[in-house]
Amino acid sequence: MNLGLPELLVILAIIILIFGANRLPDLGRGIGRAIKNFKDATHDSDEKHD
Repeated sequence: MNLGLPELLVILAIIILIFGANRLPDLGRGIGRAIKNFKDATHDSDEKHD
């Protein structure tokens, strides 16, 4: 899947239309926390198996 700049701009425009510009920071913060929690959970799981 090869995404270029025009495709990314269209995706960003759709996200802004759906969520609104005011909610984007909250959305990004939530996604970042979810990724961090996922990494922590997989890291803890790896330590338990050792």
